[in-house]
Amino acid sequence: MIVYKFGGTSAGTPQRMRNIAALLPENTSLFLVLSATSGTTNRLCSISSACFARQYENALDQMQELNTDMLRYAGELLEKKASLEQARSYFKNQFDEMAVMANPDFDKASEKIFLSKGELFSTYLMYLLLNEQGKPVTLLPALDFMKTDTEDQPDFGYITDKLSSLVNPKSNQIYLTQGYICRDVNGAISNLKRGGSDYTASIIGAVSGSSEIVIWTDIDGLHNNDPRYVEGTSPVRVLSFEEADELACFGAKILHPQTIQPARRKGIPVRLKNTLQPEAEGTLIGPEPRGEGIKAIAAKDGITVVRINSGRMLMAYGFLRAVFSIFEKYRTPIDMITTSEVAVSLTIDDDRHLYSILPELEQLGQVHVDAHQTIICVTGHNIGSTKGIAAAILNSLREVPLRMISGGGSQHNLSVLIDSHLKQQALYALQQGLFSNKNTTASNPLAGTVTA
Repeated sequence: MIVYKFGGTSAGTPQRMRNIAALLPENTSLFLVLSATSGTTNRLCSISSACFARQYENALDQMQELNTDMLRYAGELLEKKASLEQARSYFKNQFDEMAVMANPDFDKASEKIFLSKGELFSTYLMYLLLNEQGKPVTLLPALDFMKTDTEDQPDFGYITDKLSSLVNPKSNQIYLTQGYICRDVNGAISNLKRGGSDYTASIIGAVSGSSEIVIWTDIDGLHNNDPRYVEGTSPVRVLSFEEADELACFGAKILHPQTIQPARRKGIPVRLKNTLQPEAEGTLIGPEPRGEGIKAIAAKDGITVVRINSGRMLMAYGFLRAVFSIFEKYRTPIDMITTSEVAVSLTIDDDRHLYSILPELEQLGQVHVDAHQTIICVTGHNIGSTKGIAAAILNSLREVPLRMISGGGSQHNLSVLIDSHLKQQALYALQQGLFSNKNTTASNPLAGTVTA
C-alpha cells in the first residue's frame, strides 16, 4: 500500500487532473488523497461570508457561478455522456443543499459543511474520470473514517478501526478519498485546517502501514530557501524527519507543520514530488539523516513578541512556570524564548487569545507586545554541535538587526527573529552567505549537499 496526495494546483485544470490519472501506478494498492481544485475553497469561504452577512442573493449568485464552473470543468474532463449526466446530477444535489442552507440559521457548523464541498467536488470528478478509464477505483469518503477527538486531534484508534473494515490492502484498488475534511468528536463535519490534506495523507499512511507517502505539488521538492523571495534556490534531495519537522514548523510552505508526525512515528518515508515534472527526483524525507552541514532555510511570518519585565520576580521560583501556565490555559504555543535577569521574551504565532493572555501576564510584571515579526530557521543535521556554523549564519546576517537568537532547543536548527520588513533581505543574505557557489566548494564544509 502506498499513499499519493495531490494538492489543489495539481488538479487545478481538467488537463492537470488527467495528468494525475496518468501518474497512478498500476497493479498497486493505492490511497489517492485529493485537495479541492485550486481556488475552490476560497470561493466557498466567500459564499460563507455572504451568508454570515445575510447577503443571500449574493451567496446564491456565487453558488451559481461556482456550479457553472464545475460543470464546465466536468465537460472538459469527461468524454462519456453517462459520466457527464452523473456530474450534472451530483452538482445539482450539492448546490441545492447549499442553497437551502443559505438562511438566517447559517452558523459555523454550516460553514464547515460548505468548506467540505471543495474536496467532495474534486474527488467525485476524479472518480468519474478513473471510471471512464476503466481503472479499479473505490470512492471512500473521508467522512466515513477520518475523525478528531476531544482535543481536536486525529482519533487514531477510530481511524484505524474504520479503515481496516473498509480497505483491503491486497486488492490493487485505488482508494480515492478527500484530504482536509473530517468529523469532530460529536460526528459533525469539520476539517484539519488549511494544509490539512497533507496531514490526511500522513495519517492514512501511518494507520494503513503504507510503504511510502508521496506528496505531489507544483515544485520540485523542498528547496534550500524560499524561491518566492530568493533566486537560485536548489531542491534538497534528502532530509531526516527531524530536519523536515523543523522546516515545516518554521514556515516551509510545501509542508503542513503536522504532516511529518504520523509518518515519523511509524518510520514511513515521505517523498515530495512535482506534478508538472514527475521525472524530477524531488525530496525524500526519512528516518536517517544524510550529510552534515546546513540543508535549508525557512521563514515564518505573523509572529508576535511578548516581553515581560519583572526584576522582582524573574528569578523567583516558579516564575517561568506561571508564565507558561497562562499560555497553556489559552492553548497558545510558544515558538522561541529568551531570558535575562530582568525580562523574559517569547514569541507566538497565534494571537487569537492575546488580549485574554495579557491581563494575566500583567499580574507578573510589565508587558510589551511587538507584532509583525518573522522567525528565520536555518536547519541541518547536528548543526548545533558543528563548529563554525553559528558564526557563518550570524556573519551572513551582519547587516540585519536580530531581535532574538535561539540555538539550544534542537541540535538541528538555529533560529533568529527579525522585523518582517527585513525578511527578504535576510533570506537573500543567508542564501549568499551559505549556499552561493563560492561557499559550496570543498573549502567550505558548513553548507550541506543540497542536490545529492
